[in-house]
Amino acid sequence: MAEDTRQDKRASFSALTEHNTNGMARSSAVASSKSGASKKLVIKNFKDRPKLAENYTEDTWLKLRDAVGAIQNSTSIKYNLEELYQAVENLCSYKVSPTLYKQLRQVCEDHVQAQIKQFREESLDNLSFLKRMNRCWQDHCRQTIMIRSIFLFLDRTYVLQNSLLPSIWDTGLELFRTHIVSDSGVQKRTVDGILEQIELERNGETVDRSLIRSLLGMLSDLQVYKDSFEERFLIETNRLYAAEGQRLMQQRDVPEYLHHVARRLEEENDRIMSYLDQSTQKPLISCVEKQLLGEHMTAMLQKGLSTMLDGNRVTELCLLYQLFSKVKGGLPTLLQFWRDYIKSFGGEIVCTPEKDKDMVQDLLDFKDKMDNVAQNCFVRNEGFINAMKEAFETFINKRPNKPAELIAKYVDSKLRAGNKEATEEELERILDKIMIIFRFIHGKDVFEAFYKKDLAKRLLVGKSASVDAEKSMLSKLKHECGAAFTSKLEGMFKDMELSKDIMIQFKQHMQNQSEPSNIELTVNILTMGYWPSYIPMEVHLPPEMVKLQEVFKLFYLGKHSGRKLQWQPTLGHAVLKAEFKEGKKELQVSLFQTLVLLMFNEGEEFSVDEIRTATGIEEGELRRTLQSLACGKARVLNKNPRGKDVEDGDRFNFNNDFKHKLFRIKINQIQMKETVEEQVSTTERVFQDRQYQIDAAVVRIMKMRKTLSHNLLVSELYNQLKFPVKPGDLKKRIESLIDRDYMERDKETPNQYHYVA
Repeated sequence: MAEDTRQDKRASFSALTEHNTNGMARSSAVASSKSGASKKLVIKNFKDRPKLAENYTEDTWLKLRDAVGAIQNSTSIKYNLEELYQAVENLCSYKVSPTLYKQLRQVCEDHVQAQIKQFREESLDNLSFLKRMNRCWQDHCRQTIMIRSIFLFLDRTYVLQNSLLPSIWDTGLELFRTHIVSDSGVQKRTVDGILEQIELERNGETVDRSLIRSLLGMLSDLQVYKDSFEERFLIETNRLYAAEGQRLMQQRDVPEYLHHVARRLEEENDRIMSYLDQSTQKPLISCVEKQLLGEHMTAMLQKGLSTMLDGNRVTELCLLYQLFSKVKGGLPTLLQFWRDYIKSFGGEIVCTPEKDKDMVQDLLDFKDKMDNVAQNCFVRNEGFINAMKEAFETFINKRPNKPAELIAKYVDSKLRAGNKEATEEELERILDKIMIIFRFIHGKDVFEAFYKKDLAKRLLVGKSASVDAEKSMLSKLKHECGAAFTSKLEGMFKDMELSKDIMIQFKQHMQNQSEPSNIELTVNILTMGYWPSYIPMEVHLPPEMVKLQEVFKLFYLGKHSGRKLQWQPTLGHAVLKAEFKEGKKELQVSLFQTLVLLMFNEGEEFSVDEIRTATGIEEGELRRTLQSLACGKARVLNKNPRGKDVEDGDRFNFNNDFKHKLFRIKINQIQMKETVEEQVSTTERVFQDRQYQIDAAVVRIMKMRKTLSHNLLVSELYNQLKFPVKPGDLKKRIESLIDRDYMERDKETPNQYHYVA
C-alpha cells in the first residue's frame, strides 16, 4: 500500500468491475478528492485475485479451435483476431498454457494427418504430384503463420520458457515432416519428380524453376534435403556426366568439347543460384569437373593440345587452362604435355638439316608464339614459363654447335649493310629476342667464333649497317657472358679506331712525298690475337701497289719499331675506274677481282691457267672470283663457252658492251659469302680451342688438388667448362696429359691421378 506523505488528507479508491465479452472483469480506478487541492494517488492491490468464470477455459478453447479449423479449411474466422489473441493471453495468465499447447498441437497434427490422403492417388503424373505437394506445403506454411500469430503469446511465454518444447512454427514443420514428407511413398515420388524435372532441363527443355525452388526449399526447411534429395541428385549427376563425357570425347574435337564443358559448368552454377541449396555447390561442381574433365585429361591433351598450339587457338587454350586449373592434378598434367610439345616441335626445327636456312627465324617465331600462350593463356604461371625455358634449352642443344653457328650468321644478316627490313628500334628488338635464344645454348664458344669471323668481314669490307647496333649487340653479349667473352671483339673495334688515326697520319705523310701516288691506299692494322686467323696467301700485286705497300710499311715501322706486318689480301677491296661503250663506271671489287680485271688492260683474252699464273690466286678462290665477274648479275667479263661454272678450258674477255643503271657497281659481295672451307676451319678451330681449355682446366685442378680420383676430376671439369663435352673426350685429354708428363696414374689404384710438378 502506498501512502501520501501528508497525513491529514487521504484519497480513497473504489473498484468498479465491468464485464467484458469474454467473461473477464476489467477493473478501473476512479479517484475522488476535494476540488482545488493537489493529491497523490495511492494504488492498493487487489485483496483477492479475480477468478475465471465457470467454463471459461473450455469455452475459450472452443472458440480458438474453431478459429484454427477455419484457418486450416481456408474459411472465414467468426471472431476478431485481436479478441482471439487476448483470449490466449488470458488463458496463459491463468496457467492453462500446457493444456493449451497440447490441444493446439493435437488439432494441427489431426489436420496434417488428414492431408496425406491426397498423395495416395496413383493416377497423378509426376508434375501434377509436385504441384499438389507444393500447394499443400504453401498452404501449410501460410496456415502455420496465421495460427502462430493468434497463439503468439503462448509462443513467447510458455514455449520460450521451456527449452525442450519446439515453437509453434517448428511444431508445424515437424508435423509436416513426420506425417507427409517422411512417408516413404510420398518422399520417393517427390524426389523422383524433382530429379525428372532437373534432367529435362539438362536436356534442354524448359521447366518451372519456381516450383523446383519451392519444393527444394521445403526439403531444406524440413532438414531432409541432404538425406532425401542431395545424395540421389549427386549419384544421378555422376551417372549422367560420366556417360556424356565418354560419348562426347569420341564424337567431338577437343576445342568443341572444352566449350561444352564450360557451358555445362555455367548451367550447373546457374541451377545452384536458381533453386539448389548452396551446400550442394561444392560436391556438384566437383562431380561435373571430375566426370567431364578429370577422367579425360590425358586423352584430351593427347588428342587436342598440339592441334590447338599449332593453330594458335588462343581462346580455347585460355579455356583449357581455366578448366584444368579447377581439377586436381590438372595443371601438372597440362604442364608436362606443354613441355613435351615444345621439345618435340623445337627438336624438329633444330634437328632437320633441310630447315637450317630458316632455323633461327623459325625458333624466334616459335618462341614468340609460346611466350604469347604462356602470357595470355596460362596467365604468366611461373611453372609454365620455367618449363618452357627448360624445354627450349633441352631441344636446342640436341644438335651440338649448329644452332650456335646459325644464330651468329642470323645476327650477321641483320647487322650487315643493306638490311633495310628493320628500323633501329626493330633491330634492337630482334637482337633482344636473339639473346633470349642465345641464352639456351651450351656451346657459346661456337657462336663466338662465327660471330667474330662475320664481324671481321663487316668491319673490314665496310659492310656494317650501324656502329651503334654493333656496339649494342656487343654490350648484350658482355652482359650475358661476361667481359672475358667480348674482350677480343672489343679489341677488333679498338683496332678499327686506331687504324683510322694511323691513316690520317699516313695521308699527311704522303702529301709531303716528292712523288705522290695516283692510288689512294687505306690500311687496317689488325692485332693478330683479336681477329680470326687467316691463311696467308701470296698473290702477285701490280708494281704500283707493291711500292705503296713498302711506303706504308716504312712509315708504320718507323713509328712502331719491333712490330711485324703481315699483309692479308683475302679481305682487301678496291674501287676501279672502268670505261665501257656506255661510258665510265666505278666498280667496287675485292682485291682478287682487282688483280683479274687489271690483266685486261694488258690483253684482250686470257685462259684460266694464264690468269692463275699471272695473279697467283689459289685455285678455288680464283674460280669463285672469275664466276663472280663472268657469271653473276654484273658481268664485266665474258666467258667462253657460256655456263654457270668455271672449267679449266674456259677463256675470258672484257665485256665492252656491259650496261648498268648505276654509276658505282658493287661486285664484291662474294667477299661476304662464307665458303665451305671457311665454315669447316672455323668449326675445327673451336674444337682445337676446346682441347686447350680442357687441358688447362685439368692441369689447374690437379695443381690445386695434387691427388684426385678419375670421377672427382671429371665432375670438377664439368663444373668449370662452359661448353658441352663427352666423358670420352675428357678421358682422351687426360691420357694425353699423362703421356706429356703433366700428371701420372697411381701405381696401385689406376683410377687415381697425381700431379707431376
